[in-house]
Amino acid sequence: MAGGAGYVGRFAPSPTGPLHAGSLVAALASWLDARAHGGTWLVRIEDVDTPRCVAGAAEVIAAQLAACGLRPDAAPVRQSARGHHYREALDRLLADGLAYPCGCSRRDIEDAQAARGISRRRGAALPYPGTCRTGLHGKPPRAWRLRTDADVYSHFAQAGQAQPAIDSIARADLSELRWSDRLCGPQTQDVEAEVGDFVLLRADGLWAYQLAVVVDDGLQGVTDVVRGADLLDNTPRQILLQRALGLPTPRYLHTPLVLDAHGDKLSKQTGAPAIDTGRPAAALRAAAQVLGLPDGAPGDGPDALLAGWLPAWQRLLQSRP
Repeated sequence: MAGGAGYVGRFAPSPTGPLHAGSLVAALASWLDARAHGGTWLVRIEDVDTPRCVAGAAEVIAAQLAACGLRPDAAPVRQSARGHHYREALDRLLADGLAYPCGCSRRDIEDAQAARGISRRRGAALPYPGTCRTGLHGKPPRAWRLRTDADVYSHFAQAGQAQPAIDSIARADLSELRWSDRLCGPQTQDVEAEVGDFVLLRADGLWAYQLAVVVDDGLQGVTDVVRGADLLDNTPRQILLQRALGLPTPRYLHTPLVLDAHGDKLSKQTGAPAIDTGRPAAALRAAAQVLGLPDGAPGDGPDALLAGWLPAWQRLLQSRP
């Protein structure tokens, strides 16, 4: 595979609890991809959503990764210490007219969409209709949002920004974003219609995931993002935000999800058990099976398993169309 010192990958867990089987799949794939490319593998603790974070969870995650042989090439950084970077980014977007304050509550959004005959779909948030793009209409600001309408794309064209990870922006209204995932293949999303102008700074004063992850990937020089498929539909928002900030767009690879007995994504919120660091080889083998990798030789420990999976990972990606 092509690679070398230019490759920078990362694993970015939220410290809302210890790693479980699903998060280990993403960690393993991210580590393998970085090592297969001869690149750098970083760990970033995404603790920007402080009310959901659990004290000591970051240290538990670090110990779990180490037990599994997944060792980063630099000390982890924490988003909670990087708020000044997010503020600088938001100020730039506001100055460029690409972000704006919003005074809408959830009820306001529901009422505006109901007037259009649009109701909430199960498990999905209503797209924001752009109510405050033209002003707050007498309401106090609650959150700050990125514009996703055609004016954003016009800004990119005027700035002459290259878009290497975007196959095309289609349709006359410039709203349909197409890109290619390294494992999942071609993807398309009409961001304005399906998501709307999305939040950068939340009503509770916390930085939104979308802004924090894009700024940190840019500052850390991340070239490749390998993560779970539950974040696949976040990618177009992050691409738009990268373009708005003039940041390079990484390549993306989204791994299969681990499902529970009900067919739902395994998660900390639904009580997924922590991986057993007393049996790290067994935990790694289970994660490898989800990725379509071989079991490895009986009795192999984490380091031997990881070394054996590197060529298998390379073959797996080379087999993709």
